[in-house]
Order: sequence, then structure tokens, then C-alpha cells
Amino acid sequence: MSHDHDDRPQLTAAQAEAALNPPPGRNGGDLVVETLQGLGATTVFGLPGQHALGMFDALRRSSLSYVGLRVENNAGFAADAYGRITGEVAPLLLSTGPGALTSLAALQEAAAASAPVLAISSQIPTAGLGGGRHGYLHELRDQKASFRDIVKSVHTVRAASQITSAIAAAWESALTAPHGPVWVEIPQDVLLAETVLPVVSALDATPRELYPRPELTLAAAHLLSHAERPAIIAGGGVVRSDAAGKLRALAEKIDAPVVTTFGGKGAFPWEHPLSLRSWLEDRYTTDFLESADVLLVVGSGLGELSSNYHTFAPRGRIIQIEADAGKLESNHPALGIHSDAREALADLLDAVEPREDDTAPERVRALLEKVHDRIAAQDLTLEQQVLASVREALPDTSPSFWDMTILAYWAWSAFDARHPNTMHSAQGAGGLGYGFPAAIGAAAADRTRPVLAVSGDGGAMYSIAELATVRQYDLPVTWLIVDDGGYGILREYMTGAFGEATATELSRPDFVALAESFGVPAVRTTPETLAADLGRALAAPGPSVVVLPALLRMFEPTHL
Repeated sequence: MSHDHDDRPQLTAAQAEAALNPPPGRNGGDLVVETLQGLGATTVFGLPGQHALGMFDALRRSSLSYVGLRVENNAGFAADAYGRITGEVAPLLLSTGPGALTSLAALQEAAAASAPVLAISSQIPTAGLGGGRHGYLHELRDQKASFRDIVKSVHTVRAASQITSAIAAAWESALTAPHGPVWVEIPQDVLLAETVLPVVSALDATPRELYPRPELTLAAAHLLSHAERPAIIAGGGVVRSDAAGKLRALAEKIDAPVVTTFGGKGAFPWEHPLSLRSWLEDRYTTDFLESADVLLVVGSGLGELSSNYHTFAPRGRIIQIEADAGKLESNHPALGIHSDAREALADLLDAVEPREDDTAPERVRALLEKVHDRIAAQDLTLEQQVLASVREALPDTSPSFWDMTILAYWAWSAFDARHPNTMHSAQGAGGLGYGFPAAIGAAAADRTRPVLAVSGDGGAMYSIAELATVRQYDLPVTWLIVDDGGYGILREYMTGAFGEATATELSRPDFVALAESFGVPAVRTTPETLAADLGRALAAPGPSVVVLPALLRMFEPTHL
């Protein structure tokens, strides 16, 4: 086999000299940061540790901007949000053993939400690898085994010459649809050893595109073109692939009503005449979707929350577009199209025949009225008032990050995310403590817009330490803490199931005084003054905290 070398760049004499005589004093850590720079990274998140010091020392010789959080899990949530907001890889630098393992819950959320996080961890010295139980500090028998079932790919380095290739391969993996977290680990001695390898220059780790098969596109287009009552479920894959415009064009071309999943918030305009909004935990919406003779599911696996807790029983044909092959037909038989959502929607848009249905907007209107009347009958004025106040205060283009808390559960169904990729929550994996550190990651990505974090008092306690981070970097994050004195949703679940709640009541600090002790301005608000107080906090530069003492309730479920 012959190779054509003519199109490869030719080194100048000066470049050849520089490659042969790299600057002295570089080590494996320098190869890490040079590789990240060569791949286009600008910001890294992390927390230093003894085995990882080679990487962190190299940061000062680089142009990378470093955002250091106080807990590894929170650093992972920040990287997750940076990846979601920018669509770029978010490097996360971690130490060995406890430091690495503390990031696991954040990497699970990144995997569930398809966020491109590149975790680079140190390892014990090379001599200790292989599970020999040498007794090194932080030693695990097989560190990467703890991550293999969570991340997309695992890459282990054993020599300096492997560092750049491993990181480039991981980078490509993170950005190949579906996006997701990846894991690289490098032994301490490799990071610290001096290297005479040339300085890393620009690298190409372009992800491969995931296109739909043409015969599947034609079959799907035929079904949609000749459907009597088509409908569309738009999931997080539409947001991740920046396909909201394609989705809207397709829905309008075939007059198909659209519901967005909780991960797909903002993928379709809330006030559009074809918008079913996001009322997925509602039997009226479930009935509407079940009655569709052709249902197009884009970028969703129709999991627990998207299927009204698996009570959804469609009667028509399903077309499922999904970048994660493991989710194709995982819950319902379908014409499964393994593809990036944007590519598949673009091809469908070209192939489908226009279809007019004057009844569609009226059917949508009738459904939303039934949902409205159901909620109105439950005396939940306070909850709707609080959510409306948040919407009023938050600028349309500002990102918001919601922890696992009752107000967030309301927001999944009832909050108008006015732009794609602006509303994010931890509903992928469902862990506590996501909102505030994630907002830090988003603010690090774009300091020109205020960012909102929403937590309950229980979830807030997971990330109190990051008040120091948001102050240190002076990031424009406003943190709304809804304080109801416990794990509010668990209190409801347990009371409903067992008649009373156990282990849900919490002693908590004076959040206003606590925030002020970190130098972060804080205010205690009421439901009546929330819109004004939150608006002022978001408009002020730098970080702020708004505390709302309130006992919110969930609307009645329809799946039981």
C-alpha cells in the first residue's frame, strides 16, 4: 500500500529545529495541556491532588483558563454545563482514587444528558498498575473499572508518547454523537517525568458524523406524508445537535403537534400553535400522543419521565431517531433510525411531502385547556406564582440550571424555555446538588449573561462550598434557594406512600448570613417580592443569592 505525502505540510527549517530542540523543563503534564490547547480547549475545570500535580503545574505555562471548584463532583457538574452550553469538550482535571471517584455522580449525569466532558485523572505510579496491591496512596485495584460502565470510552496512558494520542482519541469520542463523558488516566510518574518530545502543535480530532440511512429516511418520510394524525416528541438530542430550527420547519411542513421532553426544553417554541409544550406527566398529553397514527420521536429514548412513567401505550407507528443505538426500540417497537438528530431532520425535511391539517392547532388548544383546567382544580396558585416570577425575572437568553427540587419538577412541565439550550436540569441521572455548580460552568463559558441556579435547601447543602468558587472568580451566577426545611419531594412521596415521612426533615443554616460570610450578596424574599428581588440580583454584576422560604407542593400525578 502506498501513501501520498504531497498534501502534508512541509516543515520549515525553523520548525524542524524547534521540534528537535524543544524548550527544557517540560514534563508529561506539559504534554497534557499542550494537547488540550492543540485541540482547541480554552477552559479547564478541576481540583488538584498529589498525583496530579504535574498537570496542574503545567497549567501556569499554558494559555488555558482554569476554574477550580471545591469538590470534584461539583467540578464535574461545572464541566457538564460548560459542555452543554458550548457544545465543546469540557476538560476536567482530577487526582487519583478518592478525587477521581468523587466525580462519578457528575459523570453519570453527563452520560445521561450527553454532555462532552473529558475527564483526565492521574494514576498511581506505573510500577503499581495491574492490581498488585503495592499500598500506594489512593491506590485502587483497577481505577478505570469504576468508570468504564459510565463513560463512553476509557483511555489508559503508560508512557509520555501515548499522552497526546490518548487525549485526542478521547476528545473525538466525547464529540461523536451522542456526545458524552470520556475517561483518560495517566500515572503520576509519567506526568512528572521530563520529556524531550516536541511541543504539541495543532491536532485534528474531528468526530465522525452520524448520518441516517437513506432507505430509512424515505420510509419515514412516506409514513409522515400520509399520516392522518402525526405528532412529534422532541428530546434532548434535538437540543444537543442544535436542530431546533430543523424541527420547527418539519413540524410546520406537515402540521404535526410537538411536545418536548424535559431534556428537550426549548427545542420548540412554547407559544407556537403546534406546541403541546412539555406536559408529559399528564394523562391528557399521554392520550393525545397515543392517538397519533404516526409518532416521530427525535432524540429521546422514551424513558421513564418521557413516557409518563411507562404508562404510555402508543397505538400508531413510531419513527425513532436516536444517536445512541442502545436506545433504539429500547421501550417501544419503531422504525429506528440511528442518526444525529440534526442530520436526520434535515434529510426528512427534504424528503417529506407537505401536509395540511387545519384541525391541528385547535386540537393542541383543546389539549392545553384540559391540562390547564386539571391544574387549576388543585389549588396550586402559589407554585404557579413562584414559577411565573422566575420567568419574569430571568432574561430570555440567560441559561438556567435546576436541581432536583419541587420547583424544578414544576419547571420541567410548565416553564417556558424561550430559547433552545437555555434550560438544564439533573433529570438525566437525578442526583442532588447539580444546579449551582452547573451554573458556575455555564458562567465560565459566557460571562456576558447572568446565569440562574435553582435549588432546594437540601440540594443546596451539597454545593455550599462553591460559594467560595463563585466569589473567587466573580462569576455572574444568581442562586435561588427555595427553603422548605427538608427534602420536599421525598416528604411528599413518603407521606403519600406511607402516611408519614421519615428522614426528610433538615436542620439548615441561615442561607443569607452564610452567603454573606463568603462575600456574596444575599436577600431573603417572599413569593410577592420574588420577581423584583430576583430581577435585581440577576441584573447586578457578580454572584448573588436569593432565599425564598416557601413550602411548595407538586401537582397530582396521573400515572398512578
